[in-house]
Amino acid sequence: MNIRMPARWSLRRTLLALVLTLTVSIWCFSAVVVYLDADTESRELFDQSLSETGHLLLALADHELEEHVDTAAPTLTEVHDGKHSKYLLFQIWDGGHRLIYRSAGAPETAFTSLSPDSDNQFGWISMGGQEWRTYSSWNARQNMQIQVAEPSSHRKEISGRFAYKLMLFALLVVPLLIIGLWWSVNRVFRSLQTVANEVSQRMPGDLHQLNLRGAPTEIHPLLHAINRLFERVSQTLEREQRFTADAAHELRTPLAAIKTNLQVIQRARNDDERAEAAAGLGTSVDRATRLVGQLMTLAKLEPPYDKNLVLQETDVAHLLQPQMTEWQKQAEKAQISLTADLQSGIALLHAESILILFRNLMDNALRYTPAGGRVQVTCGLAEQGMSLCIADNGAGIPAEMREQVFQRFVRLSDATIPGSGLGLSIVKSIADSHHATLRLAEGLDGRGLSVTLLFPLAAAAAGSATAVTSQAASQQT
Repeated sequence: MNIRMPARWSLRRTLLALVLTLTVSIWCFSAVVVYLDADTESRELFDQSLSETGHLLLALADHELEEHVDTAAPTLTEVHDGKHSKYLLFQIWDGGHRLIYRSAGAPETAFTSLSPDSDNQFGWISMGGQEWRTYSSWNARQNMQIQVAEPSSHRKEISGRFAYKLMLFALLVVPLLIIGLWWSVNRVFRSLQTVANEVSQRMPGDLHQLNLRGAPTEIHPLLHAINRLFERVSQTLEREQRFTADAAHELRTPLAAIKTNLQVIQRARNDDERAEAAAGLGTSVDRATRLVGQLMTLAKLEPPYDKNLVLQETDVAHLLQPQMTEWQKQAEKAQISLTADLQSGIALLHAESILILFRNLMDNALRYTPAGGRVQVTCGLAEQGMSLCIADNGAGIPAEMREQVFQRFVRLSDATIPGSGLGLSIVKSIADSHHATLRLAEGLDGRGLSVTLLFPLAAAAAGSATAVTSQAASQQT
């Protein structure tokens, strides 16, 4: 089976390519705009120069014509320079459309129209296999017209030199731009490499927070997310280590009792000793079984497994009523009076978890209430939700210890009844997973203990669960 690996790509190369492409594109666009604008400006300057030259020549010719009246059309001897004829040609015509003057190389036919309307006009003609820019103008008396022609190659030559300089500048600047961008991008990404090196060099158990100093603002959310992940992993490992240590410590006592009873059975001298040791062995096995069951229950309620609980609308009274028969039998056996007042009320619950919670509370109430005592179970609608209360008139818990007993394996120093110290921890975990309020207070007859849980009603619990889910999703994001 071929596993298709996802394509790898480099953020550094991608960013460099994007920035370089964008920069070069903007530069090329700017260069084209500058070239076109410069070309337009140069055309206007050339046209202005051509018109000024034409007016100057027309003024000189007009002055000469006044001094020397001649009907011939001689060629001006002072413009026989080849370079001059290469860049400028002109003709001067009189009012009768006769050619009076022309420069060397200028044809004897007019460049453009000789009509009186052709005054201060620019145009283009084709002559000698190339394009020429022309300008025509009449003098003030309208008896003399000058026509000047300039080859377009001169203009193109200057524009070409300007374009060549732009291209040469680009060839020199683009490599420097690439080097500068590469250095800048590498300098920016150096902080990412520093963070990557810091994470890669850590030992598996090193979950200290990453240092955000010197890191770009844009990667702070990523570093914060990694730090939150480290924190959650650290908390999980800490809970597992504490759980394992506590479990090993608590299992040591029943296992030691089991081993002792086995040794007594092996060394029993008669059936009575063997039976007594066997009974003790059964008690130790029951205690170990109960402890293992509670540990497994508590493990299922720990994050992240508590997210698997699916809360459904449940009638608490309807859920607990079938359980009361068995608890009534246990209460009668212990000579305890058990009363129940179960009123209907709908809340969002996980039925199996609530039964575990109820079993732990009832077991504690019956075990710590002496013979002749009372246990009372009530549930029903309250002002702020669905209430469940289990009260007794047993030994109770001192007020200063009521917060500590929710911790694992915590038991009262004067407790004489065997136990693991996990019952109320399980109750607290289940209450938290249901967003319920848990309160310990005095029990019946001004003594004992009452445990009250207030579950939010179905609508309120749904809103609370949605809010918690949204908050968790935002933290993961």
